[in-house]
Amino acid sequence: MPEVMFAGPDGRLEGRYHHAKQPNAPTALILHPHPLHGGTMNNRVVHALYERFRLMGFSTLRFNFRGVGKSQGRYDGGIGEISDGTAALDFLQAVNPAASMLWVAGYSFGAYVGMQVLMRRPEMGGFVSIAAPASHYDFGFLAPCPCSGLILHGEADELVPEPSVRKLVDKLNTQKGIKIDYRVMEGATHVFTPEQTARVADATQDHVMTVLNRARMSMAAD
Repeated sequence: MPEVMFAGPDGRLEGRYHHAKQPNAPTALILHPHPLHGGTMNNRVVHALYERFRLMGFSTLRFNFRGVGKSQGRYDGGIGEISDGTAALDFLQAVNPAASMLWVAGYSFGAYVGMQVLMRRPEMGGFVSIAAPASHYDFGFLAPCPCSGLILHGEADELVPEPSVRKLVDKLNTQKGIKIDYRVMEGATHVFTPEQTARVADATQDHVMTVLNRARMSMAAD
């Protein structure tokens, strides 16, 4: 799990990167929770997603937003962090110019940033949003949403009421060609326990492998 430093819009950004052995492997960018509330790339859920994408054969990157860990700069209210996410995606694509598919996954604040990054990369193959802060940020920018994906939320989330996320999912599902795989985890709050985190990773793998297998079958039929 080599440490990497790459250029961001406000200085160098610190990350952990795994390069898949398979040529043209798909790639995944993993984004962490809010920097002002203890969010780092070593967050339990972020680390679990990183490991699961790695085990699925992805070239995978997680990194610290500006001002976190060894990343330079300072918190910028979300605007700069979206630019950080785009820079991380640039790095990932530069190292994997022939990647078969590009995914972004985020937890909490990272889910919001991930969806913003998604809108800047129309070639994105899929996304995973865990505990998306739909009651804190306006997700109206997802019009139209460029691809389908997984949204997972805790039933008992005390920071982001589940109905606010369901409303977002219902809105996205009305868009032509978009299908959101929405999963509500019974008993889970905004912070997932180790056991719940494993279930988040399992749900992510189930969704991602379904999409990848569907893509492979489609290519085989051509």
